[in-house]
Amino acid sequence: MRNVPATLRAVVCALIGSACLLLLPFLILPATPETTDPLPTQQPSTTASPAPLSSGTTDGYRAVWISYLEWQRIDFSAADVFSGQLSQMFDQCVQTGINTVILQVRPFGDALYPSKLFPYSHLCTGIQGKSPGFDPLGLAIELAHNRSLRVEAWINPYRLQSGGVPSSLADNGLAAQHPEWVKEANGGLWLNPALEAVQQYIEDGVRELCQTYPLDGIHFDDYFYPTAELSWDAEEFQTYQQTGGTLTQADWRRETVSHLVQRCCAAAHEFGVTFGISPQGRLENNYNSQYSDVARWLREPGYADYLMPQLYWGLDYAKGGDRSLSLNQLLQQWLALPRDESVKFYVGLGAYRIGEGDGSEVGAEWSSGQALAQQAAVLKENNVNGIGLYRYDSLFANTAWPELAAKEVAALRSLWIPSGF
Repeated sequence: MRNVPATLRAVVCALIGSACLLLLPFLILPATPETTDPLPTQQPSTTASPAPLSSGTTDGYRAVWISYLEWQRIDFSAADVFSGQLSQMFDQCVQTGINTVILQVRPFGDALYPSKLFPYSHLCTGIQGKSPGFDPLGLAIELAHNRSLRVEAWINPYRLQSGGVPSSLADNGLAAQHPEWVKEANGGLWLNPALEAVQQYIEDGVRELCQTYPLDGIHFDDYFYPTAELSWDAEEFQTYQQTGGTLTQADWRRETVSHLVQRCCAAAHEFGVTFGISPQGRLENNYNSQYSDVARWLREPGYADYLMPQLYWGLDYAKGGDRSLSLNQLLQQWLALPRDESVKFYVGLGAYRIGEGDGSEVGAEWSSGQALAQQAAVLKENNVNGIGLYRYDSLFANTAWPELAAKEVAALRSLWIPSGF
């Protein structure tokens, strides 16, 4: 997020979706697809109805991201130790008025749960592919639901390795088992979004999660294409053109991304699970750099139940007299976009800015102890009834600015639980 998808099969599934829904719970997950043909121009549409957000969000969606950075400091040595630490974290969430936890469960093409498709994450034992001896996600869901917290499983669809993390990959991981699916970018390894086999595998992963666990949501991070360099997938684009495709490479990429989003949304809806996306905060970056047509996903049903853009700058942010990245101005740009009534609009706020600031040349918003509460109040004034806070440790385990973070938490608690806890 900040550390910062053949063809015939898809069409047939779209036509016989109703029959597939009846059979899916009794089927074994499909074998690894063999085709690696680039996706075509025309994409099948979905007719699945959007899954409603659970009743637990009737008074507002208030979420916090728990990322792989949090998992790095959590003890996975035994189920009871893991449960004890996570219980404390979830208690702090509830006491602050948070009602949803977004748990990063597939950060590097691996899983924090036993999967038939992905190896165990290195975050559990230090070695990718090695089991911790218990099911971390299963325990986390139980602990959260016992506290009436919604749980959304956060997936990074394409990333296998980034910044040297993880340091070594499992022999049963995708990089080893399907090197033809993998490309290098920015010093890391990524699945190739253009391949139908890759998209099918990601979709199967969503279905496996929803079929196995009582999840409230599936949450996609926004890094769909790891690079804007067009030579990265020039060979696949050439194949697309040779089969009659007429789109530009940039538009072809956007169709590829939208197709994956659409099919994963439909997969989640098969099980009544909400599907949400957290895009980059700047609209132009989504469209031109990450090839994500977020405006389309807002105005047309079937792509997401909610979008929660990352508006991580302060209310009064300014740089060289330019306020275009201020929360106020970005918010108005997003609110001005046409939005289908089935798609909810939430906003992600940058708790990691506490004490550190956002690079603004004016104001001291992030040193006030009230920044997030004030931003939340502005969102409410603009009828935005959903907030995500990035990330947990920035609020509850902030070693750089502990007193300031405590004030931010207290201000949010006063806003969300005015009668006290």
